[in-house]
Amino acid sequence: MSGVNRKEKKFAKLMRNQPSNITFSSSSDPGAGRSGMGSSESQTDSPHYSCFTHHQGVNGGHVQQQQVGSSHQPSCYGDRQRGSHRGGFRGQRGSSRGNYRSYVQEIPKIITATNFAQARAAEINAMLKAVAHKSSSQFLQSLPPAMRRRAMSHNIKRLPRRLREIAKKEVEKIAQLKKEQSKSKSRKARRRHGNLLMEFNRRQRKNIWLETHIWHAKRFHMVKKWGYCLGNKPTTKSYRACYRAMSKQCLLQDLSYSCCLELSGTEDNLLKTLGRLSSRDAGTTFASVACLSGKRQGSLVLYKADQYPTKPLGPVTFLWRPKTPSENRQLWIWAHPALKMDLLTELQLVCQCLDVPVPEPAPSECKTITHVTANQTVPGLKRKLQDNAGEEVIPEKKIIGDGTRDPLQTVTWTSLTSGIVIEDLTMEILRYRLIGPLSHCVMFEALQAAAILKNSEGREESGLRCWWSEYCKRPENMTLHNGQEGVLLLLPGIASPAEIPAGTVLGLTVGDPRLNMPKDRTTAMPDPTQVKDLEKIRELCLNGVGAEFAQSEIWDRNVRNIVTETKLTEQELNQMRSKLLVPGSRLDLGPQESKVPILLVQQPGKMAGQEHTGWGSGWDILIPKGWGMAFWIPLIYRGARAGGLQEGAKHTQYKGLPHFPDDFPDCPAGIQHSMETEKELIGKYKKYPPAKRPNYIHHGTMTPFRCPWQQLVEDWKTQNQDGSFKLAGSDQEQGLRPEMQVSSREYVGVHEKEISSEEKPLKLEEEMEEESESVTTLEPNIGCENLQNPSTGDRCSESGHVSILRSRKLLKQISTWCRPTSSKGQQTRRYVGSAQVQMTADAVKAIICSHPRFLVWVRLSLLKKGSPVTNATICIPSEEDLHLLASEPNCPGPQEPKHRDPFKHQFKASKSQKKRAFSQDPETAAGDLQRKPVASCGKDLIRGLWPDRPQNVMSHCSRLTIGFVTQGDFSLTVGCGEALGFVSLVGLLHMVSSQPAERRGLALVRCPASLQYRFAKIDIEV
Repeated sequence: MSGVNRKEKKFAKLMRNQPSNITFSSSSDPGAGRSGMGSSESQTDSPHYSCFTHHQGVNGGHVQQQQVGSSHQPSCYGDRQRGSHRGGFRGQRGSSRGNYRSYVQEIPKIITATNFAQARAAEINAMLKAVAHKSSSQFLQSLPPAMRRRAMSHNIKRLPRRLREIAKKEVEKIAQLKKEQSKSKSRKARRRHGNLLMEFNRRQRKNIWLETHIWHAKRFHMVKKWGYCLGNKPTTKSYRACYRAMSKQCLLQDLSYSCCLELSGTEDNLLKTLGRLSSRDAGTTFASVACLSGKRQGSLVLYKADQYPTKPLGPVTFLWRPKTPSENRQLWIWAHPALKMDLLTELQLVCQCLDVPVPEPAPSECKTITHVTANQTVPGLKRKLQDNAGEEVIPEKKIIGDGTRDPLQTVTWTSLTSGIVIEDLTMEILRYRLIGPLSHCVMFEALQAAAILKNSEGREESGLRCWWSEYCKRPENMTLHNGQEGVLLLLPGIASPAEIPAGTVLGLTVGDPRLNMPKDRTTAMPDPTQVKDLEKIRELCLNGVGAEFAQSEIWDRNVRNIVTETKLTEQELNQMRSKLLVPGSRLDLGPQESKVPILLVQQPGKMAGQEHTGWGSGWDILIPKGWGMAFWIPLIYRGARAGGLQEGAKHTQYKGLPHFPDDFPDCPAGIQHSMETEKELIGKYKKYPPAKRPNYIHHGTMTPFRCPWQQLVEDWKTQNQDGSFKLAGSDQEQGLRPEMQVSSREYVGVHEKEISSEEKPLKLEEEMEEESESVTTLEPNIGCENLQNPSTGDRCSESGHVSILRSRKLLKQISTWCRPTSSKGQQTRRYVGSAQVQMTADAVKAIICSHPRFLVWVRLSLLKKGSPVTNATICIPSEEDLHLLASEPNCPGPQEPKHRDPFKHQFKASKSQKKRAFSQDPETAAGDLQRKPVASCGKDLIRGLWPDRPQNVMSHCSRLTIGFVTQGDFSLTVGCGEALGFVSLVGLLHMVSSQPAERRGLALVRCPASLQYRFAKIDIEV
């Protein structure tokens, strides 16, 4: 009996993965035993025989068919094997052990080839995988288990003769692999200087590392953006500490990832060429007198050639080199890395630099060491002093600058017509930013002017160190250096960098800052007792630094290369310190000390508006490459707190300025950033279950992860062309006109429709589910031709029409009409000037007709509690809302009625259809669902998100929408919730002209995941 059970188990195991087209019909006749006795009919009716029929194949001549999903069918021995026990099987209820219920087999009429092949696909794949898999002990596995011996694994002669040759090849192959791999995998070996340096050089071929990368990687959350590896925010809780540093102390940022492009040529050609990229109407240009002399740094927004005020590229800062005896001028343009390629392309077009540039090597082809073969740079192997040929091996060198290209080759473009040369100086010049009132104190203590060499000194220097001795030979250079040092000595007497004119430039040559570092970390503080020359300090605050003191040798490429190559390493400095007679005393190198030319640029703080003027001001330090850590550590030891990208964004937000590329929706880089951010947020939203994430359809938010600027301006333009509203004519109108108010049904986001007889049960069911809450019915526009995925929608139409209003004249005029006030209801103020124009119907219509698709940058201050967030909605308050605020000053604001989700039943149908598909055929259901969407509209729906392209963005809620928030948070500067964003110019003028004079400029702000509106005051700061 045991032998019979063993065979039955064996056949049951073989029948486990049989085709799914096998059916059995139950029969009450008991089956005969498996002894082979009896007639053929009895054997055919036997369950044993029916189970072995498919295994016997041709002899049986039967094909078994089983219906998947039937609940009354058994599956022969394969399914009864789980109920077996020692000595036999467990029978069904009411049967003795070893006896089974018999089933009459039905001969199938049809065999489906696809299902049969699909059932065999798993077995074929397993067989191919087993054949293709090669293990290290394949020659041992080919032997039967009885012939295997442990000694065969290390002694080939123990194997049979027919397997010795195969085993020998396998052993040689394994030995070769082990030889190629690293011999030392321990941490001690990996942390050796040579191996660590090679590993670091390999890792920064794809994403560029700043010189302070390792310092930041130990203390910051690192992110990979724009081709760089940057510090996002500190790992410690330092949000408020960084704000205090910006307000009262000093915050340090590494902005070396900013791209620098140098333009050289005659002044007339440069101004003529660059004049096509900007306009005087928007403010500063390249031809500004103070900037052209070289004593001021300028900033502006560049546009495509002759396309102002549309098609902007992005914001840049520029710096002219002071005039020299040479006819050519040099200009540095600093831009964000996301803007670099667009800016470089446009500069090549306007400068007619059509020459083929020097090709940049691919990341895999970058050479970081010279004259070293590939086999000598294997990580983990000991580096030999000499190679096989007897030549000395050059050790690995640290990557300085851009590691994705050859550091010995410059990237330049030359114009044959105008003679303008464009050179890429990315990562050639480092830029550090000090923010806060103590920034000049930190800078004064960390930096000391270089000592002047006498005629007898410096002659012993040879090679590359002689640039400073040659510089000191000219008397005019020494006079200039003494004047620059005198200006540096005046900085401690100034209370804040905001007292100095904005963009002041000071050139300087300093010594090695590593030589005067304190033993412990200190905090630099001003010392009023050392202030002596008050008259010079007053003149410095009024007039700034002269143009002659803005000169620096950092503009010369040869000097920069010499300074980088002649820098003393930390090891050399430590060896010199160890030889001092008094340990811990200052190391005096004399003429051997490195002299570093730098530039100090005053960074203005908050300049727009009347509140907190000068907040966030500081200094920028421009340093040659290779000296990053040599300047960073001394600044940190003087009390500066390091910040990352997040702190930089908050600094820009508190100053009330747009942050690039987040707040530039009309630039190509801003549009790309918006698409990437939306895709990331949607992916994060989908990771949460529906019960743990907000349903934005119920909240009336059509685009919670992006701002549909193009659709917003188009809606307001259409509304203006239809003549649905009229603008108020003068300031004497104190009350709101009835025709300008939003009725309860006129501007509902998705209009309510009459319910047909077929939709009545659905409507009743929805009302019961919503209980007693007020529900705004949404009209689902889910046609297949209009439906788009939120993450992959077509944004081309949104990138060509919308523009930002940057005309200072118009902004000042609109700011006057809005009567901007400070937060918390402080004293109102008006713009008084010669360009002030009364708000009349003709003036408003003229602006609307000339700028129909423009957005305006605004600042909103909440009157009461609340904290706005990104993508919050800016709406126009109705007449009832204004009366509510007048009657109840402490009211939080109105509420948006809850919206109904028209896609709820589609989700239910989709879910039930998937269940039915999997229950019928689980093997083919997944493929069918992927090929054919379940939703009737043709796209996969995301529960809680509006699936199609935004329709009627302006009036999709109970209040008219005029804009969206791009930056929002509780402001530590003013102590209330503040938001920065854009509003439609047409919508803003419509709101201002329809409000009474005492309530003009009042708006509503609502977060995407909330139904609560908050009252806020709009302020346009110019």
